[in-house]
Amino acid sequence: MTSIRESLRRMIKPPDPIPTGNYAYLAPPDAELPYRLHLRVNDKGLGTMIVNASTILHLNQTATEYAYHLIQQTPAEEIAHQVSRRYRVSAEQSLADFQEFARQIETLITTPDLDPVAYLGFERSEPYREADAPYRMDIAITYQLPDGVEGVYAPHDRVVRELDSSEWKAAIDKAWNAGIPHIVFTGGEPLERSDLMELLHYCENYGMVTGIITGSLQLKEEQLIQDLLLSGLDHLMVVINPEEKQYWSILEKILPLDLFTAVHITLTPGNVSAIQNHLQRLAENHPNAISLSASQPDLFDELQAAREYCATLGLELVWELPVPYMHLNPITLEIATENEQINSPGDIRDKTLTGAGKAWLYVEPDGDVLPDQSINQVLGNVLTDSMETIIQAGKII
Repeated sequence: MTSIRESLRRMIKPPDPIPTGNYAYLAPPDAELPYRLHLRVNDKGLGTMIVNASTILHLNQTATEYAYHLIQQTPAEEIAHQVSRRYRVSAEQSLADFQEFARQIETLITTPDLDPVAYLGFERSEPYREADAPYRMDIAITYQLPDGVEGVYAPHDRVVRELDSSEWKAAIDKAWNAGIPHIVFTGGEPLERSDLMELLHYCENYGMVTGIITGSLQLKEEQLIQDLLLSGLDHLMVVINPEEKQYWSILEKILPLDLFTAVHITLTPGNVSAIQNHLQRLAENHPNAISLSASQPDLFDELQAAREYCATLGLELVWELPVPYMHLNPITLEIATENEQINSPGDIRDKTLTGAGKAWLYVEPDGDVLPDQSINQVLGNVLTDSMETIIQAGKII
């Protein structure tokens, strides 16, 4: 009797859940299209997948299982059998769903100018609440600024030194090992650091997604642009003063490249009257996305009008990336997502910061970690504290 009961139990019991851990797949040298996949699975069965070290996918449990089996090269029929048993759906439906998942991944592999963060067509929950670790770490690698730029807003008094290259690498190690797959270098002006390319290459060796936020006129140099592309950089935000011709020349060089590029403009009393003309010109140059902020709260109505005009031009808005501390920054009013009702500057701040400390962290040049660029609350230090301690502190702010 016991053996019969045990046999029935084995027949009814669903397969074991996907093991928590990190998984990777590198296409063989003779593959028609070289690519690499990284997958992290947490203890809830949710996954974060990195495609070609350029796009991060946040997956629900079903999609995570498909990703796991794709990396493990499990035969499609076996995948269908396991998934159908676990979720009580037909093997035919499971196979069709897996094939659609694999097709979407193939599309991402072959598509240039990918958004650094994407979501597949699988139902999923609010990411800020379920993440075991933030999805991104914003590193203010320096508060140095180019000659001639007055950094009146840069909080130099908060930092006594800058981490050196080896210390930043140690911080990147900690982030990767804690499950943070995305690093964005900002500042100050990150291009003022001579080791920026070295650190980009270091992230690339892990397979991390990397970005830079810069307003430097050094971007007009062809060699610098080539160096950035060869470093493995995945996305770029160019902070421009639309009244300066040099920035438009830079955009004409960079926007046609195979690099996801966003453009940031800060509305000021000096440029607000011409903002629609600037946005129209931007749309004609086809940026991948645009970011808007205002230099002072009394420009809120103009900021809202600019946001609405972006929608009519078909410009995608990004809203949660930090802008380097320069003469028109930091952001005091940041754009929120399309489906959120915004009625005041306070609404923008509240909605922008829902992910602060949870979806992203902000690291100052001396290694102190804040929930966000605009929240001066130290959660710990990347050199002296564990990432687990810092992450836990960020969840309860």
